[in-house]
Amino acid sequence: MRQIHAYTIDLTRIGGSGDFPCPRCGAAISPDDCTEEAYEIVEPKVSSYGLEEVVICCRRCGSQIHLTGFSLLQKLEKAELKQKRNSGLSYFAHV
Repeated sequence: MRQIHAYTIDLTRIGGSGDFPCPRCGAAISPDDCTEEAYEIVEPKVSSYGLEEVVICCRRCGSQIHLTGFSLLQKLEKAELKQKRNSGLSYFAHV
């Protein structure tokens, strides 16, 4: 019987574009990889607040990787969008 290794990665602690190596074998895992050659999405976990966690499986070593930090990322994206909207406001001078 094969033992499954499980890891948790907090996406808020990853810099750059979200790429990271598999904690066990080092395989490159990228959110831009639409082919699922490096990993397989096993289970997305959603709550009433949105995406909470995604469980993926590394295709090279079979490790399960629990990706967390989505709720904070969603809050940051909303704050960024709000800031962009506010910075685009026009100011009128009253004469």
